[in-house]
Amino acid sequence: MAYREILVAREDDFVTITMNRPERRNALSSAMMREMTEALHETAISDARGIILAGNGPVFSAGHDFHEIAGHDLKDVRDLLLLSAELHGAMQRAPQPLLARVQGLATAAGCQLVGSADLAVASSNARFQTPGGAGGWFCFTPMVPLSRNVGRKRALEMLMTGDPIDAETALQWGLVNYVVPLEDLEAESEALLKRATRGSAFSKGLGKAAFYASIDMEQPKAYAHAVEVMAGSSQSYDAQERIQAFLEKRPPRLKNR
Repeated sequence: MAYREILVAREDDFVTITMNRPERRNALSSAMMREMTEALHETAISDARGIILAGNGPVFSAGHDFHEIAGHDLKDVRDLLLLSAELHGAMQRAPQPLLARVQGLATAAGCQLVGSADLAVASSNARFQTPGGAGGWFCFTPMVPLSRNVGRKRALEMLMTGDPIDAETALQWGLVNYVVPLEDLEAESEALLKRATRGSAFSKGLGKAAFYASIDMEQPKAYAHAVEVMAGSSQSYDAQERIQAFLEKRPPRLKNR
């Protein structure tokens, strides 16, 4: 597919999807979100082992494009937000580990992207913000992944004050995995994704799906779900090969199935 608002590039086992509207601070237009969702669908069924989500320019993403909201009716805004929800669902349904590489400000729906990513590495100059609490339109949808990444009090502080937090605070609160100098961001992001994608891609895809399915379940239901998935996956080639290799004290010969 030819894309106009994003760049999609593959290098070795990783696909990088880059938001490419730097003149608009990578505002999430409906066209961009459709393209990002399509790129995720295409990557999900490929043999790629990892996904990087990035943004061109000094800003990771400024959130929704207000040109598509100002003066629009309820249906238009609902459709835009449903399109956004579809994008975030696609990020978590893709079987590959997905890492957000955050090089600058991630605000509102841009912060939502970071919250929806499996992993995140931020440059030391990055900032994170849900500004709706300080204005007239609360950040309702960014609230969903944000509250699942940081503690309740921290999430409500960001949501209610609208104040930005710096990268080190985002690290302490659990919104990102690592903070690195800007010049090291690409290398450190790739290094983390390489660690996250080693082993069986088949098993890891099952693990990612099980994580998101069980994260909000009550503990007994989560255990019941995990038991069934773990028991079933024990019959896969890769699981049996890994166990046999351990018993025989040799490297496993995985086939990602």
